[in-house]
Amino acid sequence: MPVPPDASNPPRKFHFISGLPRAGTTLLAAILNQNPRFRAGMTSPLADIMGVVMAEASSKNDFSFDVSDEQRVALLRGLVENFYSVQAGADVVFDTSRLWCSRMQLLNALFPGVKVIACVRQLAWVLDSMERLVRKQPVSVSKVFRFDTNTTVYSRIEALTDPRGMVGFAYQATKEAFYGQDAQDHLLMLTYESLVRDPAGAIRAVYQFLDEPWFEHDFDHIEYNADEFDARVGMPGLHSVRPKVEPNERQPVLPRDIFGRFANEAFWMDPKNNVNQVTIV
Repeated sequence: MPVPPDASNPPRKFHFISGLPRAGTTLLAAILNQNPRFRAGMTSPLADIMGVVMAEASSKNDFSFDVSDEQRVALLRGLVENFYSVQAGADVVFDTSRLWCSRMQLLNALFPGVKVIACVRQLAWVLDSMERLVRKQPVSVSKVFRFDTNTTVYSRIEALTDPRGMVGFAYQATKEAFYGQDAQDHLLMLTYESLVRDPAGAIRAVYQFLDEPWFEHDFDHIEYNADEFDARVGMPGLHSVRPKVEPNERQPVLPRDIFGRFANEAFWMDPKNNVNQVTIV
């Protein structure tokens, strides 16, 4: 006889953070982590692990003919649930990956009604922020550019914005999610500009989107670091978060021709593009 669900112990909720690099994903995770009911972090390997499992459960594997779609769903959902099963005390888990925006249909199949938060920022400033990190390490080289020492700001921008590059893939994935059939009610576009200028208002909108009770956050004392990971990829500061959430007005370091080339790529800012009525904060 099946055991009825325990109403006093509701199942754990899973939400997903995605979007552009240098657009506030780590800052958002650091803020959400202040809520003792929440668990959030920097990019996890879960999406990559899931990709490997999907491939091996497909026709890549000669024996996959015996794997039904129902088994695939159970397998992949279980992968998410078991990955975080050792994280005790968290009612709501946020997993972060730039891949999630390209997998909206998959996430909705695994977790019907899923919520995905896509962090976005003016593309020129994303690239400018990446270049600023490079220039802080003149005697080192980054894995992001495949340890190539013979680069210029122009070749680095081309590498980043390539469809398989760190920024290019994330940008196209976010665009796919925004225009996709699962965008309405499942996707929130959180702009970096709103997050740093009005963190309380932005986070309240996130809570409303997630249908979660409000928690009073402290936006003057944020804690988060991933120094070991950042050092490993040769880009210290990639996931650094300043203690206080506030705008950081500065001049761009990118040459004017590059900055101007990407200055009008914020597709989410044009109301005519929002055919799926995605909430934009």
